[in-house]
Amino acid sequence: MDKPIELSLEQQFSIRSFATQVKNMSHEQAQDFLVKLYEQMIVREATYQQLLKHQWGLDSDSTWAA
Repeated sequence: MDKPIELSLEQQFSIRSFATQVKNMSHEQAQDFLVKLYEQMIVREATYQQLLKHQWGLDSDSTWAA
């Protein structure tokens, strides 16, 4: 993966809009928001891991087809 991922125009706009929203926050609001955002990132990562484990048959609920 030497080539960086290119974002769509919609994604670039979303980032710019997000930056504007954050600029208008107070320091305390930005800190609270950052903690919530980080929590969502961790939950998303855990969800992806669980989905991959299930898809690959690595979770304890999976049954192996013989």
